[in-house]
Amino acid sequence: MDNLKLTYKNDFITILQMIADARQKASYQVNSTMIDLYWEIGKFVSHKAMQDGWGHATVKELSKFILSQEPGIRGYSPQNIWRMKQFFETYCDKPELEALLRENTWSNNLQIMSKTKSEAERLFYLKLASHEKYKAKELERQIDSGYYERLMLSGGKAPSAISKGTPTNIIRDMYMLEFLDLPEPYKEYDLKKPF
Repeated sequence: MDNLKLTYKNDFITILQMIADARQKASYQVNSTMIDLYWEIGKFVSHKAMQDGWGHATVKELSKFILSQEPGIRGYSPQNIWRMKQFFETYCDKPELEALLRENTWSNNLQIMSKTKSEAERLFYLKLASHEKYKAKELERQIDSGYYERLMLSGGKAPSAISKGTPTNIIRDMYMLEFLDLPEPYKEYDLKKPF
């Protein structure tokens, strides 16, 4: 049996890599779909706010309606719906950032949107978080420590880390887990294990 294992080990490793690649592709597609949905909701709410005067009370009613129609769904609080609107309004005139927005989790997009001061700083952190596959806590630490400002003050060039990367661990984002509406029982701990 050990001889058999050695004979097929490389083939088995190839199959494992196929599994890992499929998981990565699935996680990217789930994240991209969720970001697209939040963009569309933000766009809709933004237009309704301008055209029909939707305000906090209407969005609160929208949230209640969604939650009544989809019991147990999360991520559609009035505050998060306003964040979707803000997300759309922040980036609607920046089509060149479309791919980067989808490469980052919703949590990372919220961190970048709420804590950066300029378009250049947003772009820097979008690229950095995408390439380094930062989770929200690590990205928050980088932003709060003033990494961008320190880099600009030092006159240093942006590290290669901000070049376009491929996300691999985005399915672990809490908003994405809620979006998937996984059947019970699942353990979040199991999803946080390395693939």
